[in-house]
Amino acid sequence: MEEAEASADDNRLCSGNDCRSMTKLTYTWPRNSICLRPAPLEVDSLAEEIYYRVCRTDFRTPGFCIVNAGRTIDSQTLRRWMALIKDGMAGIHEERTGKTLAYHSATRSDRHATRPVVETVPAESFLLLGYEPSAIDAAIEIADYARAAHDLGLSPQEFLARHNPLLREGQEILRPYASRLPCFSKTDYQIICINNSSATYSPEQFHWQGVWHTVADAATDSSQPRVINSMVITSVSAGLQDRVTPGEVTEFLTMDAISARR
Repeated sequence: MEEAEASADDNRLCSGNDCRSMTKLTYTWPRNSICLRPAPLEVDSLAEEIYYRVCRTDFRTPGFCIVNAGRTIDSQTLRRWMALIKDGMAGIHEERTGKTLAYHSATRSDRHATRPVVETVPAESFLLLGYEPSAIDAAIEIADYARAAHDLGLSPQEFLARHNPLLREGQEILRPYASRLPCFSKTDYQIICINNSSATYSPEQFHWQGVWHTVADAATDSSQPRVINSMVITSVSAGLQDRVTPGEVTEFLTMDAISARR
């Protein structure tokens, strides 16, 4: 597994009204713990690398990573990789926990800047976000809110109720726990993997520990598209049926249509 190359300006801060960046980021990880460039692609080894980094049950790994798939593939190939990675991670999860991984949703949309967010899904879940090349650059920031909650003696749900990250007070508390993806490239196909869980930390019960993510656009021309293929994957009991049918998964993997801008 090779480390992904840095973008032209890793440390550039975005600007403009849509830039909701938390500055002075101090919570950093080694680049090779975040940035992956599979060459050649070996799904089993890549799934294991991602599972180790993302599906964490403590705070020794980041809870997120980014896979650079290069410029020579196409959108459908990117989505097939995402599905293969999900299946590979499901095998690992089944072996380690007796549970499996299920699709909660699979969508393809033109999406621009977002506020800090944990999607409203079951307590143990992660995101596979397939970014396609775009004229729009982005500053993608991650805040380890589960670690912040643990350090304050709170559950993640209690932290969100008391220290809303959409407000200044919550942002200030999360600032020491925030970091920026150092290797995002607007010219490449990429898969960004983010632990989206809200479960409480327990050294005995091994619940996944989630993070917040924020995407701040650096574009001045809001008419430019940025296509993101998004899978929400949940940890479920073995044998439980997916919320997304096999037909809907096939449609996601092969569709050309893009949902309206979000």
